[in-house]
Amino acid sequence: MECCHKTKVREPEERKALINRLNRIEGQVKGIRGMVEKNAYCTDILTQVAAVTAALNAFNRELLAEHIKTCVASDIRSGKDETVDELIATLQKLMK
Repeated sequence: MECCHKTKVREPEERKALINRLNRIEGQVKGIRGMVEKNAYCTDILTQVAAVTAALNAFNRELLAEHIKTCVASDIRSGKDETVDELIATLQKLMK
């Protein structure tokens, strides 16, 4: 079986936007840890967890949209129909 390590060259603006989102999410997660360490009230922690979940979902939507516009569209134009199956598998994972 042949191993395939796919990569994606991102424009600097796209990379910066994704990293900025991830940095904010990381900060939110650290904040949640701090809340747990300080024995914050459960509902307050759960509210923050919901905010992190929403932020991760927004990150996924942005990344997925860019993936479809670039990688998937390019592969389909090149006749690489297996990319559609890969996209379907990815969407199934995201919708669990």
